[in-house]
Amino acid sequence: MTMVVDWHLARALLEWQVELGVTDTVLAEPVDRFARVEPPAAAAAVPQPGQVAAPPPMPQPQEIDTVAEARAAAAAAQDLPALKLALQGFAHCELRRGARNCVFADGNPQAHVMVIGEGPGAEEDRKGRPFVGASGQLLDQMFAAIGLSRRSEDPASALYITNTVPWRPPANREPSKHELAMLRPFLLRHIELVKPRLLVLVGNTACEALLNARGITKLRGTWAEAQALPAMPITHPAFLLRFPEAKREAWADLLEIKARLKSLG
Repeated sequence: MTMVVDWHLARALLEWQVELGVTDTVLAEPVDRFARVEPPAAAAAVPQPGQVAAPPPMPQPQEIDTVAEARAAAAAAQDLPALKLALQGFAHCELRRGARNCVFADGNPQAHVMVIGEGPGAEEDRKGRPFVGASGQLLDQMFAAIGLSRRSEDPASALYITNTVPWRPPANREPSKHELAMLRPFLLRHIELVKPRLLVLVGNTACEALLNARGITKLRGTWAEAQALPAMPITHPAFLLRFPEAKREAWADLLEIKARLKSLG
């Protein structure tokens, strides 16, 4: 017959042993109190009554390679409409959050000359087209002086205009190096799809994006190479509006562009 030991009986037996003079518990095997004991493996803490269990650790978000994402999205675009959709759907650039429009391009995509500026300003952001403000009006006048227009249907006398970034930076600041690197794959794919005969790089930001160089006052007027194409850096029309005396050098650069186009046939 098995005796059932409840709490009251167990306490009575313990008190009886204490009255008999028992002071220590003797185990069936001897215990070496000086032996090194390895700590047990960490186990999940069990909350005690009245305690609130700690929430499990939050998983760390994986860092996204935004340049690789942009490169893949740009490479998948087989034509200009697809590239525009890919750019509009690119969610990793913070510039888009403060902009009204994705300013993609303007002009004749068959043009022999592709003009690349910095980024949209307030007027460009509002209208969704590059170079439409005061700087854009001066840019049109400059190229009209050598027989080129964004409205021309003849590729030999047409312009195709875009920017290094399609969204207006806050307060018209320059795009950061990170933003330029992130959006550069779209710009390179843009050039591949248009297939111009030469590039015109307007201002420091365009030179940084395609030539990895700055200092437009030193770069302007000298032919460089970008994406295996001849590239002419020129001063930004906004600079010419502030410093009209620089227009003489700008005119010399335009004549260089005209002569190079003629030599390319």
